[in-house]
Amino acid sequence: MLPAPATIGMPIAEVDTPALLLDLDGFEHNLDTLARTLQGRDVKVRPHAKSHKCPAIARIQIERGAVGVCCQKVSEAEALVDGGVGNVMVSNEVVGASKLARLARLARRANIRVLADHPDNVDALQKAAEEAQVTLEVLVEVDVGAGRCGAQPGEPAAKLAAHIAGSPNLAFAGIHAYQGGAQHMRTPEERETAIRKALAMVEATVAALDRFGLKAETITGAGTGTYLLEAASGIYNEIQPGSYVFMDADYGRNLEADGKPVHTFRHSLFILATVMSRPSPGKAVVDVGLKAHSVDSGMPLVADVPGAKYLRASDEHGLVELPEGADVPLGTKIQLIPGHCDPTVNLYDWLVCHRNGVVEDIWPIAGRGAFY
Repeated sequence: MLPAPATIGMPIAEVDTPALLLDLDGFEHNLDTLARTLQGRDVKVRPHAKSHKCPAIARIQIERGAVGVCCQKVSEAEALVDGGVGNVMVSNEVVGASKLARLARLARRANIRVLADHPDNVDALQKAAEEAQVTLEVLVEVDVGAGRCGAQPGEPAAKLAAHIAGSPNLAFAGIHAYQGGAQHMRTPEERETAIRKALAMVEATVAALDRFGLKAETITGAGTGTYLLEAASGIYNEIQPGSYVFMDADYGRNLEADGKPVHTFRHSLFILATVMSRPSPGKAVVDVGLKAHSVDSGMPLVADVPGAKYLRASDEHGLVELPEGADVPLGTKIQLIPGHCDPTVNLYDWLVCHRNGVVEDIWPIAGRGAFY
C-alpha cells in the first residue's frame, strides 16, 4: 500500500493528490436515509461492499443493523473477514479449485454464503466444503432479466436447489435474484417495469421450489436504483444496495418520482485533484487521469467550480474547461465526483474521511485490487 496522502487533523487543502475523499456528513446522511426509507418494511439489509471494499464501512453498516455484507470475489471476502466482518456473501459464482479451497477455509472463520447457477459448480463446492470440513451456504442465482449469470427461473432453478440440498456439505440458503440492468434505467417507470418482470420470475421459482418440497429462506437482490421496489414487493426479504453510501455521477442521472435527478442520497465520494497546468485562460489540467478514476460511466463532474467541465482524460492528466473569469490558479485543489464509484474506489489504498474541511479519519481500502 502507498502511504496515506493525509494525516488526521490536516485541512483538506493540504491533502496530497490524487486522493479519494469521503465527506462524512454526506456518508452518514446516506446511511440514515436508507434506514428511514425502509422503516416499516420487513426486509434485511446486506449492503454490497464491492462499492467500498472497506472493512471500516462494512462494520459501520453492520453496527447500524445490516445482517452482513456482499462482495463479488473471494479475495474481497478475505479482506473483509480479516478486517473484522463476520458475515459475508460472495454474490457471485466461484469457479476453480484454488478459489473454492480458499472460500471453504474462510467458512471456518466467518459466516460465508456463495451463489451457484450450474450443477457442476455445485459438485465442486461440495468437494471443497467436504475437504475443508465445513458446511457452505449456497443460494441459487436466478437470471431475472439482467442476462448475465443465473439459472433460468422456475423448474431449472428449483432442480439446482434440490441438487444443493442433496449435497451433504452444502445448505440450500435461498434465491439470489438481482436485476442489475435495472439499476441505471433513468425513469421510475422503466425501473418499475423491469422489477415487475423480475418479481414474476421469482414467484415462478418459489412455486417450483414448493413442488420440490423446498423453501427459499432468503430471497435477496436489489441495488441502489431499485431497492424500494424489491423492499415493497412482499417477496424479497433481503436487499443489497451498495453505491448508496457514496453516490456517483451516473447514479445522479437517475430520475426520482418527481421527475428530478436523484436526490434521496447525497454525493459523499470525491476525488481531490490539483491544477497542475493552465495552458490557456479557459483550460486547466489536473493530476487526475485514467489511472485515478474510472470513465466507463462517463467523465467525472467538477463539484466546486461552477460551470467547469471535465472534458477528457489521458493516463495522468485531466483537461478541465473553465467558465469565463474563473479564478483557478496553478496549485488550486478541486473536487471531482466520479462517474462510477466502484471501479474508482478500486484504484485507491485509502479513504480520507473529513468533516468541515478537516481530516477526521483515514480508512484503508483493504479490498483494493482484490479481483481474484
